[in-house]
Amino acid sequence: MSKLRKSEMKVLFLLRLAMGWLFFYAGVDKILNPEWTAAGYALGAKSFTSFYQWVALPANIGWINFVNEWGLTLLGISLILGIGVRLSSVLGAVLMFSYYLPILQFPYVGHGYIVDQHIIFILVLIFFATIRAGRHYGLEEWFGRTFLKKFPRCREIFG
Repeated sequence: MSKLRKSEMKVLFLLRLAMGWLFFYAGVDKILNPEWTAAGYALGAKSFTSFYQWVALPANIGWINFVNEWGLTLLGISLILGIGVRLSSVLGAVLMFSYYLPILQFPYVGHGYIVDQHIIFILVLIFFATIRAGRHYGLEEWFGRTFLKKFPRCREIFG
């Protein structure tokens, strides 16, 4: 892969920061709101209704809420700091896909036709993972040299 020019690295950094803030804010907003729950979203599913009804069961909704709140928050922190971007981006893409499925009434999704913001988020996160966005104006290299030097296999996963 060719090296990125400085201007491209700056734009990538700004995109990573913006996406990071978006996810961080969404997660913290859910954490700080004691009324928030994913149950309504899950119960309103238009596809895979049986699965999402199972998700909304009282026995499951607690851990589902936790994964949503902290998954978004940690994804945001990872993107903002540029640490573990590869892993967090892949997991974030999976999370975004789980948000996409319940609103899909193929070929319509929300207010669109096949593509909505979740698909855009998935593609950007996959791009971050592929290009290793944490290495461009992020703390990933430092983190790898400092904390993961004794665990080279973890370096592949995180960076």
